[in-house]
Amino acid sequence: MPISLPMADAPPPERADAARNRETILAAASRLVDELGVERVSMDAVAREAGVGKGTLFRRFHSREGLMAAVLDRSESAWQASVLSGPPPLGPGAPPYERLLAMGHSRLRLNVTHGALIKAATGSHGARSRAAASFAIMHLRHLLSELHVEGDLPLLAVALLAPLDIVVVEQQQADDVTLDRIEAAWDDLVRRVVGH
Repeated sequence: MPISLPMADAPPPERADAARNRETILAAASRLVDELGVERVSMDAVAREAGVGKGTLFRRFHSREGLMAAVLDRSESAWQASVLSGPPPLGPGAPPYERLLAMGHSRLRLNVTHGALIKAATGSHGARSRAAASFAIMHLRHLLSELHVEGDLPLLAVALLAPLDIVVVEQQQADDVTLDRIEAAWDDLVRRVVGH
């Protein structure tokens, strides 16, 4: 049986007690975000809610932005799991065109639901982390490929995601454009790209 050695640049594995502590902190932060809204959640409040010292939060997450990024990552991981193994049409089992539409609709709603959290986690520009964006782009490329779309699929995937970005959506909403209208326009864009 071959021996598996850790990579030189890999972080050390997390101890079980540290993992439990991290989960307690993230659960407390998530509860506070849900109850109070992102803007009113401070490091002090999270430390009190989790029953840990404020120094523990800063050692683990480095900043409020880092903590909010970790909370956002939990939501992103759940969304990715639903794309990979959840029920259709978002998950496997539906035709690729239906999955593509479902993905856009769910991404739009998720971005709106977590708009303040996205901004708190990533700064005022509101861009998602590279890993989250990479997953969405990769999945879109896969669906476009299954639909036999030709062209530069990585850039087409980025172009399809752009109207769903929280900054773009909030600009549209400020001009009284409803989410239903944004969703319908996105569906029309997908039909044009896919030629459906």
